Amino acid sequence: MKTDKIIRKWMDKIIMGACVFIFGFMVILGTYQIVTRYVFNAPSTFSEELLTYSFTWLSLLAGTYVFGKRDHMRMAFIADKLTGRPKQILDIVIEVLIFIFAFLTMVWGGWSIMQLSMQQKTASLGVSMGYIYSILPVCGVAICVYCILNIYDLAKGEKLKFENGYEEKGDIA
Repeated sequence: MKTDKIIRKWMDKIIMGACVFIFGFMVILGTYQIVTRYVFNAPSTFSEELLTYSFTWLSLLAGTYVFGKRDHMRMAFIADKLTGRPKQILDIVIEVLIFIFAFLTMVWGGWSIMQLSMQQKTASLGVSMGYIYSILPVCGVAICVYCILNIYDLAKGEKLKFENGYEEKGDIA
């Protein structure tokens, strides 16, 4: 197996595993919050805040995975009319623009806001907001790596989009 396929496969597994873990954690934490609020009549403040941050992390990680699969929403009225070399060039340009956006906003901007907010603490948890914002540069780097892998595959002429909109059996297992 080629190195780029191995990198993509492991990134997919790690990101999906993190998403599954966070989702399971959110289910348990949400159940805990409901029980404490309605059964014991003693609402938990930390669980609500933790659920909010967990949902944010889950959303960013899932979005990163979708970018890696190139399954994100797009305006296809021009791109779908092109074929051959023009479509390949357009797809590469799109990936380069995504790379630039992810690097500037998520990696550079995320790192900056993470550093600025290290002294600020969350209300209930007392955790530094910098740790909460750390998911931005992490996901930004992952999106940038996915973009590089996608550009490499597109330059080789490989088709990246799954035909049925979901992974084939055994694709990432």
